[in-house]
Amino acid sequence: MKIKYVVMDVDGTLTDGKLYIGNEGELFKAFHVRDGYGIHDLLIPMGITPVVITGRVSEIVSNRCRELGITEVWQGVSDKSEQLKQITENLSAVAYIGDDLNDIPCMQLIRKAGGLVGCPADGAPQVLKEADFISRYNGGSGAVREFIEWILQNESHQQGR
Repeated sequence: MKIKYVVMDVDGTLTDGKLYIGNEGELFKAFHVRDGYGIHDLLIPMGITPVVITGRVSEIVSNRCRELGITEVWQGVSDKSEQLKQITENLSAVAYIGDDLNDIPCMQLIRKAGGLVGCPADGAPQVLKEADFISRYNGGSGAVREFIEWILQNESHQQGR
């Protein structure tokens, strides 16, 4: 199986899921540098397309994605599985990492097709049950990086057969 896309949720996966809101209503999110390195310096050079699908809309997410070279960014998506089907019909070539109930439909579609699904250590219990890979790290603390490394290791083992 050759993974061509790694699809990621944002809040609770690329971030710790907390929304920091200042007195003036400004919103802050924290991203881990290890996740960014995994996307920008490991995933993209391997020819794997990183994709973000998230329910919220945030300029912070747009800025971080631009910084990392993620060009497939879908925000304000209420039905992630429909958006996923528009990106590719070959779901066996997709790896997906998410943390909450709205990620489960994508995870189930991908698993059924033979793709890979993962989640952070602090994912919702229902999500943990769906995952092929459960990170040792919580969302926003390097879980995405660990998932990427696991995918790349899986890919190299497949090629070595």
